[in-house]
Amino acid sequence: MKKHMHLTDEEAEILRDFERGEFVSIEGFKEEKARLESAAREHFRKDKRINIRISSHDLMSLRKKAAIEGMPYQTLISSTLHQFVTGKLKPVNDIVGDHLSGMSQ
Repeated sequence: MKKHMHLTDEEAEILRDFERGEFVSIEGFKEEKARLESAAREHFRKDKRINIRISSHDLMSLRKKAAIEGMPYQTLISSTLHQFVTGKLKPVNDIVGDHLSGMSQ
């Protein structure tokens, strides 16, 4: 018995194209895949160590939040910093400023 999956429009289009045989293998696929995997590993390799001083209260709070998320607190810190530097996490001042500017309109 076939299970029905809900596909987005984009996924449905890709599936239709695949079933029509519109996709072809590229030359040297295995080599290209290995090259890209190596580049991704190198890009995301954590190769630098830092030391910071924070309050005991902040560290305790970080450890509690990390425990709730089921991860080591160092991973939570690293993930939060990564989200911030990639623009996925906004500084509080930006959020407050956006909110306040929206109120004046």
